[in-house]
Amino acid sequence: MGIVLATAGSAVGLGNIWRFPVETGENGGGAFIVVYLLCVILLGVPMMTAEFIIGRRTHTNIASAYEQLAPRQPWYLTGYAGMLCVTLILSYYSVVAGWILKFCMSAFTGQLSRVTDATAFFADFSGSAIPPLVYTVVFLLITHVVIERGVQNGIERFSKLLMPLLLVLMLMLAVGSMLMPGAKQGLQFLLYPDFTKITPSVLLSALGQAFFSLSIAIGCLSTYASYFKSDVPLVKTAANVVGLDTLVAIISGFIIFPAVFSVSDVGPDAGPGLVFVTLPSIFNNIFSHAPVLGYVFSLMFYLLLVLAALTSTISMHEEVTAFFYDRYHISRRRAASYMTVAAILLGSLCSLSFGPLADFRPLAGRTIFDAFNDVTAMWIMPLSGIVLSVFVGWRLPRKVVEEELTNNGTLHLPRFVVPSFLFLIRWLAPIAIASIFISEL
Repeated sequence: MGIVLATAGSAVGLGNIWRFPVETGENGGGAFIVVYLLCVILLGVPMMTAEFIIGRRTHTNIASAYEQLAPRQPWYLTGYAGMLCVTLILSYYSVVAGWILKFCMSAFTGQLSRVTDATAFFADFSGSAIPPLVYTVVFLLITHVVIERGVQNGIERFSKLLMPLLLVLMLMLAVGSMLMPGAKQGLQFLLYPDFTKITPSVLLSALGQAFFSLSIAIGCLSTYASYFKSDVPLVKTAANVVGLDTLVAIISGFIIFPAVFSVSDVGPDAGPGLVFVTLPSIFNNIFSHAPVLGYVFSLMFYLLLVLAALTSTISMHEEVTAFFYDRYHISRRRAASYMTVAAILLGSLCSLSFGPLADFRPLAGRTIFDAFNDVTAMWIMPLSGIVLSVFVGWRLPRKVVEEELTNNGTLHLPRFVVPSFLFLIRWLAPIAIASIFISEL
């Protein structure tokens, strides 16, 4: 149960609570959600199941898994690409997580409720040299402590506590948002789709959000699946994780859009600055006559974001830690330290790219932070996704796929499950992911 919750935590992160509302707001609300639901069902579940097959079949790290399943063939490069990808993502993701930790602390001390210009407050903080760097390092060290304690005493125990707490916080915040004056308009925006707003761009955005939100094809899910027991039903587990991930994303919409529609000068398409600029102003505006409620609501919201970010950084850190631990037979503490030091060094560069290194643009005029994001989101993730679908769909023997899906014949699935899975993973998934790749280019 613990490792399954940890797997759900790997998928649940800032992609659900921050990126999903931004994408929903910019792409028409309810219509985007309908397309997104189709994407996670037709693409998310089979792709996640494919990663589970690789992990549980081999019970080892992502690079060694490909080597075991296809000896002396270059498929293992996908595993190394995944580890490079999560290292880069962890580096810049931890910077954003550090910002959130700062806002959480500011909400706790009451400083956030006294901010009169949220834009300047965020710009001054993120553009400075030392404070955001300190918060980035603190967040990575918290992640390190969990990883160092191991799978059972660290990751599983933490996930059993964290995931229920995260859901409780979300439900409390959603109830609070429903009491705001803009709740009716926010719910209409979310729940009443205008299908005339569905365009090719919306389709690709929904597809990209599904891919990003579920952490597909970067090795985290395969790593966690390597700890699965033989009786874990892979398709059902993938469906449950995807369902929980989607539920969290939609509840985040119930939290954010009633607040957005409660003030007159903010639209639902507020964009990426929603969390750090728009929402602090909204909270201060809405709760100006009830400062205690404003304090509690903002603190709970940023604490929720901290917890969501932590579940994701743990899964990314564990992927590379497991590689060093398995491959070189060193202690978990030492293996975790390698990843933590690398993430701190690279994360420092990403953090400083908003301040002293803002003019250093090594990749097509992009800052270090943006370059890391572009390399991972535009190149490594989609290409790894295509390789994953081709490998499981065409390279793995059908017998292996059937054995994993049916738990070696002990789990009786409807006859259509295996053929449907193979069709989706062989044809729909690579075509859909290639569409994202071409669109991003």
